[in-house]
Amino acid sequence: MSAPADRAPRSSHKGKGRLLAWLLAAGVTALLLLANAHLVYVAVGSQPDCVPHEKAAGSGMFRAARSAC
Repeated sequence: MSAPADRAPRSSHKGKGRLLAWLLAAGVTALLLLANAHLVYVAVGSQPDCVPHEKAAGSGMFRAARSAC
């Protein structure tokens, strides 16, 4: 018994699967690197302005300890 002539050998199918897995892994890695680069770019490029806040008497539970302005 021999394999039908119209079917491709299993080795080529396995090779395509490995290639697809490597391409998918490379794509995910590139996406993560680009996302992290964007986060660093935004963190370095943004300079938040001073936000006014109340300095009322009280426990100060949810206030800044010291104003940076």
